[in-house]
This record gives sequence, structure tokens and C-alpha cells, in this order.
Amino acid sequence: MRPGTDAAQLVARVEKLARRLPAGKTVHIMEVCGTHTHAIGKSGLRQLLPGNIRLISGPGCPVCVTHDREIAAYLDLAERDNVVIATFGDLLRVPGVRGSLAEARSRGAAVKVVYSPLEALQLAEQYWDREIVFLAVGFETTAPTVGMTVKKAKEKGLGNFSVLSMHKLVPPVLEALLLDDQVRLDGFILPGHVCTITGVVPFQFLPRRFEKGGVITGFEPCDILQAVAMLLAQIIEGRPAVEIQYRPGVRPEGNPLARQVMQEVFVPQEARWRGLGQIAASGLALREQFRAYDAAFRFSLREPAGPVLEKKPGCSCGDILKGIRIPPQCPLFKTACTPANPAGPCMVSSEGTCAAYYRYEQYRGG
Repeated sequence: MRPGTDAAQLVARVEKLARRLPAGKTVHIMEVCGTHTHAIGKSGLRQLLPGNIRLISGPGCPVCVTHDREIAAYLDLAERDNVVIATFGDLLRVPGVRGSLAEARSRGAAVKVVYSPLEALQLAEQYWDREIVFLAVGFETTAPTVGMTVKKAKEKGLGNFSVLSMHKLVPPVLEALLLDDQVRLDGFILPGHVCTITGVVPFQFLPRRFEKGGVITGFEPCDILQAVAMLLAQIIEGRPAVEIQYRPGVRPEGNPLARQVMQEVFVPQEARWRGLGQIAASGLALREQFRAYDAAFRFSLREPAGPVLEKKPGCSCGDILKGIRIPPQCPLFKTACTPANPAGPCMVSSEGTCAAYYRYEQYRGG
């Protein structure tokens, strides 16, 4: 953010730019980061913006986009003898067709909450007679640390450590959204943490192929307001681009070392996304030389036979992740779906859109 620029000045700038939009034009801007979603809700930014500017939450929560078939796979592992599941806490209560990890733990499954993949590796060193499986959920931000952990496991010769890779990549899902006839977007607030790894280049397809702009954005309310102003200027001037607002954290080239680790350990693969289906080259699988640490290969995991429901009846998580509904438009929101009794992952995760709306938003219609 520019020195001396405060929220009131930024709101005034956004209002001035909004008045320059064509009559009847509403600009739809999607934030693709759960941290942004919660910052927007907590600070009341939606209520500050002019009526012709709408902020829409997208698939920016890695736990939320985890598909029910992936949930079924790790619940299968949790129920196997001699397996210890190491997971981030957000996954514990995500509901699947066969319950959740928390419910599996109550039935006797070994489930350990960890705060980093390296902590899971330490479990493998400590419990050498148990199979430790780390559930790797996250975007480009977390993949390098998981890759380094896999490399360390190989260096140490640990034969009881493996990773179930459910990583997702952000650029392919943005492309899928823009190709979806149900989705109407004019620009993106791009995730600052992801772009510290990727840099600018993977997002250049937005202006080149779709004539849509994006601003890589920090996490304070003023950062987000400035990004909105930058996007509005792009739209008014007809110059879609990928710009960096979050200059203290993001370099145009990203983090070459982190990307090198990702490329060494992982290879892109087709992945399932909740609400969006299968998207080519949007996931990460372990490369052949690290197959011994791939839990899907190690335990011969197969997709469950028969249909696997992706949502409970009435749950709108899929539409919310695509930005075609907002939480108050879901019939279960604040009734059959609350943080204490979640029907879908968007209410469970600390980065989920439904959790943000439940905690912060006062919906004003439209």
C-alpha cells in the first residue's frame, strides 16, 4: 500500500472510479483466498463498497475444495490397522459420506493433528513400527514444504512415512471458472501467499486469453481496497493486466527455489474439485522416484465403488465455491449447517466462505 493512504481515502477512490463505470454496469470481483474472504468479512468491506461493485468469494479454501472421493480415501486409510493419520486440524471435522476423521478417531482410529509436514515426519521417526500418512492438503503455498519433507524422508531412509497428495493448483481452477457459463467475473483479487511461490507468469493467461485482470493482493483491508481500485482502473481504461499490490511479499518471478522443489518432487495431474468436477493438470502427484512415499500407491488406494455423494441434500458448498451463490442463499445456512454442526466443509474450515459469513457478514441482499 502506498504510504499515507488510509481506508477513507481508498474508499473515496473506489467510489470515484465506480461512478465512471457505464450506467447499469456491476463489476464482479472474485477473491481467491480464504484469508482474503475472512479479512473482507471481518472488516465489513462489502458494506463499504458502492452498490455496483460486488466482491465474490471463490474456491480459495483448500479444505473446502477437497472432494468427497478424496475424503473417502483418507477415511479408508484411517480405518486400516497400524496406520496413523497425521493431518492439519481443519480436516478433522470435514463431513464425508462415511463420517469425518473426528468420528473415525472416536471409533479408535489413530489420528494426530500436526502443524507442519515435518512434524508428521518426526512421528515416523518416533513410531518406527507404525505407518505414518500425512494428508497433504493445500495450494502452491504448502506444496514446497511437503516436497522438502518427502525429500528428507528419502534421505533418512524412512520406510514408514508417506503422503496422500490432495494438493490443488490455483491457475487451472481460475481457467475452469472463466470457461463456466454460470460464472460471471470481471477480475480477480489473487492470493498473495500463493503468488509468493508462483510469481506473476502463471496468471498471465487471464488478460491474454480472457481479457480479465488480476491483482496480487496483501491481507489487510486497505490492501484489498487498493486492489479493488486497481482492478476498476484496469476495467475503465480497457487494459486488463496482472499487477502486484502486495509488493513486500511477492516478486514477479516468485520463489525459484520453492518452485524447483515442487517440480523435483511433484508432477501435475488431473484432480477433482468439490463443485467444479475434474480439472486437468490442477493437482500434484508424487513423481516416480518418490513413489515409495506416495500413500495412494503404497496402500493401493482405489476410488470407492458406487456413487459418492458430494454434498448433503440442500448443501450449496459447490455453488458457493464457484461464486454463483453466497452462503445466505443456501437453505441450510445457519439452520441445519452451523460451525457446531457443519453440513459441508465451507462451514468447517477456518478459511471457508460459510464460516466467514456466519461469523462476520450481515447480508444486505442482491
